[in-house]
Amino acid sequence: MKPDNQALPIACLLGPTASGKTAAALAYAAEQAAAPHGRAVEIVSVDSALVYRGMDIGTAKPSAAERAAAAHHLIDIVDPAEAYSAANFRADALRVTGEILARGNVPLLVGGTMLYYKALTQGLNDLPGADPAVRAQLDAEAGRDGWPALHARLAQVDPPTAARLAPNDSQRIQRALEVFMLSGQPMSALLAAPRQNSTEDEAARYRFVPIALEPSDRGVLHQRIEQRFDAMLTAGFLDEVKALRARGDLDPNLPSMRCVGYRQAWEYLDGAIDYATMRDKGVFATRQLCKRQLTWLRAMPERIVVDCCAADATAQAVAALSTVASTQG
Repeated sequence: MKPDNQALPIACLLGPTASGKTAAALAYAAEQAAAPHGRAVEIVSVDSALVYRGMDIGTAKPSAAERAAAAHHLIDIVDPAEAYSAANFRADALRVTGEILARGNVPLLVGGTMLYYKALTQGLNDLPGADPAVRAQLDAEAGRDGWPALHARLAQVDPPTAARLAPNDSQRIQRALEVFMLSGQPMSALLAAPRQNSTEDEAARYRFVPIALEPSDRGVLHQRIEQRFDAMLTAGFLDEVKALRARGDLDPNLPSMRCVGYRQAWEYLDGAIDYATMRDKGVFATRQLCKRQLTWLRAMPERIVVDCCAADATAQAVAALSTVASTQG
């Protein structure tokens, strides 16, 4: 791999949900467009929910006007019935970044799916791909015995992974058991193994620079999350989920329908919970997502931190992005 001082710096605007990433990214794009020798900024989404078509309100997808203000990539590229992995993202993000640079423009990675960012910057572990038959078997067993029972099974074969998962974290428990069933090895051991993608990897051309929007007061972010979830409901989020359900080929176990908010809306439309409970569970789940995102971010000592609660947070983020871009040459 090239030394960092020879690799091209690429700015990555990261942060938890509702931290103001879109506003800062668009402000930076506008500033560059207005500068005498500015270059066009193209935004590469680092978000596992924005890839899905037809999921606009609940994912806080950039509006048509926002997407017209700057080119966006890796949004609306997958049907909700399909899977999209960190490996898919890594390949797509590297390809798109190269294409943007080839046009003479500035790539800006923006998002909050930290697993995607980790895959992009650190490579991929040698984990087996998804197996629909194995997942169907595990879903059936969970339907019969409950996810806590499968969590207990996971604790027997992969104690480190089980220790970091809640007993009802169905998606991660299923994946960890799937990995063990397919490989015969605990996922914790595979994750600890040396990563793929070394000297010949295209990522070696780049030095990804994380600029993190983080709250000095998490309560401020929690309030924003609550307000945004209520705004989504007002904007027709439940109608969006109704339309997805009406397709007939989606179910709550698909990765797309496990996105925060969609799972709770599906429960409500199933009649399993009332409206107030759905709303409260949606807000709580979003806050939990925010907590996980911040945990990932704070494990990056190299990140440049901008307080997203500050009155001038957008201006600070733009200044940090401009500094990175100025070193691209």
